[in-house]
Amino acid sequence: MKTIDLNCDMGESYGHWRMGDDAAIMPLVTSANIAAGFHGGDPATIRNTVRLALEHGVAIGAHPSLPDLAGFGRRAMKITPQEAYDLVLYQAGAVEAFARAAGARLHHVKCHGALYNMAANDDALSEAIVRAVKDLGAGTLLYALSGSRMMALAAAQGVKAIAEVFADRGYEDDGTLAPRDAPGGMIEDAAISVAQALGMVEEGVVVSRHGSRVPVTAGTMCLHGDQPGAMAFAQALRQAFSARGLGFAAP
Repeated sequence: MKTIDLNCDMGESYGHWRMGDDAAIMPLVTSANIAAGFHGGDPATIRNTVRLALEHGVAIGAHPSLPDLAGFGRRAMKITPQEAYDLVLYQAGAVEAFARAAGARLHHVKCHGALYNMAANDDALSEAIVRAVKDLGAGTLLYALSGSRMMALAAAQGVKAIAEVFADRGYEDDGTLAPRDAPGGMIEDAAISVAQALGMVEEGVVVSRHGSRVPVTAGTMCLHGDQPGAMAFAQALRQAFSARGLGFAAP
């Protein structure tokens, strides 16, 4: 049976501020990208999210960000490659420590927000992030945008990278993600999300918001946990995939 990994950004609450419904969504996904404190998340939230992932057999990933709590990590910043390395290693190390304390291991790293988008086609930033993941050791995987430079640079350094596609985001003609505030940047209709997801998994193609057919590789599929309809989207995706004989498993 062909399988697909359904990943979700989680653990993004901070202190008394709540983001997403992790308890409801966790049973529906196969890997979790856990915020490490720079855009969301705090020590107790990391610990609780790791525990929740273990209860449901979900692979534990770190979700490092630019240091931007006020902007939720979605504002671009000018950083050096060394700063990118330090940010990723520091944050992933925090999640890895909580995973180890719970008797588990860190499965993958997936950068968040602006850091993810900035690095996708920037060789210097991508190389630094790949190096950070490599230095984490233990075969830690890297989730990276399908078709991005990061995928090629990871291969060159011997780091296993999993090509990521998005079920709830619009695409540009070059395969990058459309800005969230652009028309079609966020998909808010579950039926449209399911159609896009099936096209990426079964045909290896996503239709950009301008109508272009863009080739993609669906090694893992992201669903954003901070979207109000995240749970309904996850349920619809699982139903549609199961109906097509597709299984679910982390890589």
